[in-house]
Amino acid sequence: MSFTGAQGTSISSRPSWQDQLNAYCSSTKRTPPVFNIVSDRRGGRTAWSSTVTVQGLPGTVAARYWYDGQYVNNAKEDAAEVALKQLSSQPRASTVYPGQLYTQQSTGFGRGAGGF
Repeated sequence: MSFTGAQGTSISSRPSWQDQLNAYCSSTKRTPPVFNIVSDRRGGRTAWSSTVTVQGLPGTVAARYWYDGQYVNNAKEDAAEVALKQLSSQPRASTVYPGQLYTQQSTGFGRGAGGF
């Protein structure tokens, strides 16, 4: 089964962003990326996101969005996409993932971010 994105393209026909980031790190002799899952309690629900640490990028790279719990892997995909775009000189179109809840705030994680 494949997911069809907002532009009508099939996502199963390409490697995942995590796989692409791993391949990029391997081909450029970097250490493998390290993902962290983070959560934030928002009202009666918990929102999930991810950060990734990649050799050659300062600090950690945060995913752009917060996700519902059943879509935690998409948070890692989102973070991998952002990191790969920062590492690569070729611009790529953003991907829409199912379960996106909130736009990630640049101020960081935790209670109080985004005014929720």
